[in-house]
Amino acid sequence: MKKWLAFAALLLPLSLAGCSHPRPVYDEPPPPPEFPAVAQQGFHDGFAAARRDVDQGIAPNVERHPRFRNPPVPPDAAEDYRRGFRRGYEAFLHRG
Repeated sequence: MKKWLAFAALLLPLSLAGCSHPRPVYDEPPPPPEFPAVAQQGFHDGFAAARRDVDQGIAPNVERHPRFRNPPVPPDAAEDYRRGFRRGYEAFLHRG
């Protein structure tokens, strides 16, 4: 009986080690070089937002993100930020 218990105690960690599921790593591509700095930041933020949506099982929708709706930049740079955000979001969704 003790041998079976010891065997089970040794086998349990080995069996659980095979249950871990590795998470894929998504390398963020660089933003287009022609983007101004504010659009490059938007690209990075959009890529991260899409990654979170997919990880959480949320249906992709770039327009529901607060940073897309209200960019954290001056008003005159908002459209560049949104353009970068959208491109980053789509870059994650269409990675391949």
